[in-house]
This record gives sequence, structure tokens and C-alpha cells, in this order.
Amino acid sequence: MREGRFAAAAAGAKHGPPRRSFPVTAIPDRSPVAGLAAPAAPAAPAAPVQAGAARADDPLKGILLVLLAVTLFSCSDALSKQLAATLPAIEIAWLRYVGFVALVLPVALAQGGAAVLRTRHPVLHVLRALGLLGSTVIFVAGLAYLQMAEATATSFVAPIFVTALSIPLLREKVGIRRWAAVVVGLVGVLIIVRPGGGGFQLAALFPVASALCWAFALVFTRMMSGEAAITTLAYAALIGIAVSSLLLPFHWVTPTATEIGIAALMALASTTAQWLIILAFRQADASLLAPFSYVQLLSSVAFGYLMFAAVPDLWTWVGAGVIVASGVYTAHRERVRARQRARA
Repeated sequence: MREGRFAAAAAGAKHGPPRRSFPVTAIPDRSPVAGLAAPAAPAAPAAPVQAGAARADDPLKGILLVLLAVTLFSCSDALSKQLAATLPAIEIAWLRYVGFVALVLPVALAQGGAAVLRTRHPVLHVLRALGLLGSTVIFVAGLAYLQMAEATATSFVAPIFVTALSIPLLREKVGIRRWAAVVVGLVGVLIIVRPGGGGFQLAALFPVASALCWAFALVFTRMMSGEAAITTLAYAALIGIAVSSLLLPFHWVTPTATEIGIAALMALASTTAQWLIILAFRQADASLLAPFSYVQLLSSVAFGYLMFAAVPDLWTWVGAGVIVASGVYTAHRERVRARQRARA
């Protein structure tokens, strides 16, 4: 799945000024792990650098890590869709948070202790965590009615929303080329959703709404410039599990032993995928890795076929191709702008 999403939109959260690599956020993983791990990615390139020393990149290793990560994201999506047939979306999201907290939070607290919770941005942390939770719940709800490929392709629209939100919330200037890419991406979404067509269903809007929540979370992440990654991890985990726990009694369905096992695999897959993404950012720049995030569409098709015998129709492929082309072009423009800033 996916909080969508790579985490490069948080670039500059801890080291240096914010920079925009929004296309990488297109990975549509709505798991708490994805959003939680987001701030860690930009810090990775700085970790091995000592007093201006050059980072030793390994692009091939970074690409391979991304490909493995998006495959695990699709696996997590498929397991979520399987659970969505019998469990409510909020419960599946809660199970994801439980798995994440059990796997990651103890490590985070061991590293930082009580200092992990020190923050100058409590309100932004709450808003970000709510965006992540909303993205997770809405996407899983859509999986109950949609093919994996259709939901995944539609959720790649997240960078479009980030571009639009960056104007009022971040006071950023968006050029005509990026707006053109936004329009093209929206056309791709319309091709997949096909409003007014005979095959249209309201559930097709779930991934779009999920992508919007995810985009808000990414923008809030960038607004917390200077916040420690581990602090963002801790707050998103604690707020996410707290809010989902409050909602859970209204939707609770007692899971079977099999469903608990599937949920555990789901959490493990999404958690592992996010750590792989962080490792990938230590090997190569976000703008280089961005296009490879779209391989998740192919892995989603594969899991959808193997587990649910689902085959995307022609228009889903066409719309997905348009969205991917828009995202890849935006990633290219980010690389160009980064080079221009470097020369300035």
C-alpha cells in the first residue's frame, strides 16, 4: 500500500532546506509505517557524510531496494483486500497500527527515550497523523470494492494534490510545466474512474480521497522543518493507534485466528517495505528512484490476478499510463530544478 507513497516530500525535515521530490510520494501505501517513516528518508543521505565528504551512492542497489519495497507494498495491499471482505476498514487500519507499534516503536523509544516526544509542533503532528489514518482507512475501504490495480493507479494522483496544496499551505510557486503535468495526471484519473460511464461506481473515488489525505500528511510533514524523524515516528504511531482505538468499538468484528495471521503478515510486509525505502534513499537521490515507484502498479496487477483472479480493463491501463507519465515528467522537472539550484 501505501502512505503512498515515498517519503521524499519530507525532504529537509532534519537536514537542510526543504526540497520537492513529490513524485516519489506516489507509492500508494496507506499503512501507518509509510507515513511514519517519511521524515527519515531525507536524513539518510546526510548520515554517512562527514564534514562535507561526498556521499557514496549506489544507484543500482537503491533501485533494487525500491523494487523489492513496492512488491511488499502490493503484498500488503493484497492482504488488506483479503481482510476487507470480512473486517471493517477501521479495524484493518487498527491492526496495521498495532503491528507497527509492536515492531518499530520499541526501537524508536530505545533510541531516544522520553526525549522522543519533545516537539515544537504538537498541532502539526496531530494533523499529520489524522491524515495518515484517514488515508489508510479510506484506501482499505475502497479495496473492498475495487480491483487492486485500479485502486493503486488512482492513488498515484497524490503528487497532484501535493502540488496544489503547496501553494496555499507552503507558499510555493508552481510553474506552468508542473501545472501541465497536474492536468495530465487528472485526465488519467478521469480515464480510470470514468464518471458518467456505465462502469462508474462511487467506490472509485475512495483512492482519490485517500490520496488527498495522504497529500495533506506530506505537506504537514514538510511544514515541520527541523523536527527529528524519530519524533515524527513516535507521534504518528501513538496518535494513529489512539484515534483508531477510539473508533474501533463502533465497528468491531472479532477476527478469526486466520485473520489475525493475515493481519500480522500485512503489518510485517508494510513495515519491512518502509525500512527498505529508507535504505534506498541512502543509496541514491529521490529524483532517480521516483520512476521506479510506479512498478508497484505491475506488482499490484500480479497480486490481484494471483489472489483474486482480477485483470484490469483497457481503460485502467490507459489511465494508469497517463498518470505515470505525468509523475515521471514531474520527477524529471524536479531533477532539472535541483541542478539549477545547485549551480546558483
